Amino acid sequence: MEQRFDIAVIGGGVVGLALLRRFAIAGLKCVLLERGSDILSGASKGNSALLHTGFDAPPKSLELRCMKAGYAEYLRIRQKLNLPLIESTAIVVAWNEAELTALPGIVEKAHKNGIADVRAISQTELRLKEPELAKNALGGVFVPGEHIIDAWSAPLAYAHQALAHGAVILRNAEVTDGEFTGEEWTLASKQGKITASVVINAAGNFGDLVEAMARPSPFAIKPRKGQVVVFDKPAYKLLRAIVLPVPTARTKGVVLFRTAFGNLAVGPTAEDQDEREIATCDHDTLEKLKSRAVEMIPALAAIDVNAIYAGLRPASDQKDYVIEAVKDRNWITVGGIRSTGLTAALGIADYASQLYEKNFAKLPKKPPEPIWTPVPNLSEGRIRPFMMGGEIVCHCEHVTRGEIAAALEGPLPAGDMGGLKRRTRAMMGRCQGFYCSAHIADITKGRFDGKP
Repeated sequence: MEQRFDIAVIGGGVVGLALLRRFAIAGLKCVLLERGSDILSGASKGNSALLHTGFDAPPKSLELRCMKAGYAEYLRIRQKLNLPLIESTAIVVAWNEAELTALPGIVEKAHKNGIADVRAISQTELRLKEPELAKNALGGVFVPGEHIIDAWSAPLAYAHQALAHGAVILRNAEVTDGEFTGEEWTLASKQGKITASVVINAAGNFGDLVEAMARPSPFAIKPRKGQVVVFDKPAYKLLRAIVLPVPTARTKGVVLFRTAFGNLAVGPTAEDQDEREIATCDHDTLEKLKSRAVEMIPALAAIDVNAIYAGLRPASDQKDYVIEAVKDRNWITVGGIRSTGLTAALGIADYASQLYEKNFAKLPKKPPEPIWTPVPNLSEGRIRPFMMGGEIVCHCEHVTRGEIAAALEGPLPAGDMGGLKRRTRAMMGRCQGFYCSAHIADITKGRFDGKP
């Protein structure tokens, strides 16, 4: 492939796809290059899927600005894209006297960040809101606007909307080199050469390495592993809000949260590592997570673990997001986007579009009305295809043969088995594919060429 584009986005995670969507809707000719077999093959596949208000973000930070803008835009567009929203609320819970004394500061910070409805609650009110919490929970900070979403459907919808506006998405297209002539870039990828006026680096855990094509990277990525334990479906009813710990300077800490798929999870951990691709789970850490969850909700002791997983978030040596234009190199850097990237993605895309206009060229003043590309619903509590009949292939997650067939077709079919799982929930339930994997392998025979 050899084509010329206005914008080339490197990285097919949620941020890269939100960027592609924003510029494609604006009328620019855009391409996205993803090194994996499918979108979301890096950091974005392991997100906790929480929609954050930014109440605890660093005040006046770029992260806060992008989170608030992304949060607002998600709420504006979610119905047109058929994206879920579980209005769960959140509570920062104090488990000892030292944490209890920190709660007023959390409320004050939230108010400084413009989240005015955050307030402290007493132990009595906490018990009324969350009766299953352990009795040593002393009080909390109530955050009404924190919600649960689906980490996979949103970026898929952004991808489909970008494609509907003429964008191109190339998978298995790792960028191996780049040359800048002073006016445009030629990127060498495993799918051929791409020429673009402006390159946007949204390469996640590889962001600092990609940045070196344009300049010495102003940030260094230190991937931070997060391990998560997922409890079986009966655990869902034990919790109403997202239960947050009193955060530290380094991490938001271990969270108890329901998922859009009807489970309850605990995590993530925060473990710095050098490995940029592989996130392994280890028995001792997972046992500690499970034990901590039982300490917080004793009734979890009677409920089995449904799944475990680990993800890598692209933490950097900078305290804030690194989003800036390098004008003399026709380059926009989008680096160090941590776990808040799912919430902030749309806000990041808007900020990047402002940088583009300020440094490179004006976007069309009146872009056409967007083409809306709703995606299939994966969340519990809303209508799903199995309710209408049809052959069920994955009985744990009630996934129909029709859903699997649809995920293998369309403008962006699943590129590997992981992509199929993220589009359908197949093989992600109680049996983890023990009963349905052979059937699914037969349906997908010859499609993935052994790709995991």
